[in-house]
Amino acid sequence: MRLERLTLDKIKIFLTYDDLNERGITKEELWQDVPKVHDLFRDMMTEASDELGFIADGPIAVEVFSLPAQGMVVIVTKGTVESEFDEEYDDGFIEMQVTLDESDEVFYEFQSIEDVIALASRLYPFGVLGGTLYSFNDQFYIAFEDLDIQPDTEQAFIALLAEFGSPSTITTHRVSEYGKKLMEYDAIYKLYHTFVKDDMS
Repeated sequence: MRLERLTLDKIKIFLTYDDLNERGITKEELWQDVPKVHDLFRDMMTEASDELGFIADGPIAVEVFSLPAQGMVVIVTKGTVESEFDEEYDDGFIEMQVTLDESDEVFYEFQSIEDVIALASRLYPFGVLGGTLYSFNDQFYIAFEDLDIQPDTEQAFIALLAEFGSPSTITTHRVSEYGKKLMEYDAIYKLYHTFVKDDMS
């Protein structure tokens, strides 16, 4: 479990599938209203309090994003939920408004173009040539479609992405609308032949 504070009232929690397995929760159960999922959210809030000083002392909104082969990103925001049921629960209850979104695409964000180039130098030998590269708010993003990923190298592919970047918590729709598309469809191929191969020759 990895926690990150986004704003004063918002945090991001990244859960791997190993984190879920350790708690006996399947990917499918995370979308259901079952007691062990509520226990997981309570554990996350306790850890957020200990690590980040983020106290869920009122209503919270929870957004859960499923990332193929990687895990789940959970965005927790304080004070954005209005409910008529407040008085029905004791103070220990954490109110949740859950928005679920599952995507088949792999979408990662990177701090610098150097990280993206380093990623390209590692992915190209695996035969990964695709991807669409964006820039938005001084960050770089790459979106991969199913066709870009070979099933037999998927785990290595995800591990390399995680080495150089992190799963994006904003959608490709937002980045493509408000950001800039730098390379379309074959970004890894173009990055490799523009920056990496020239340096090696």
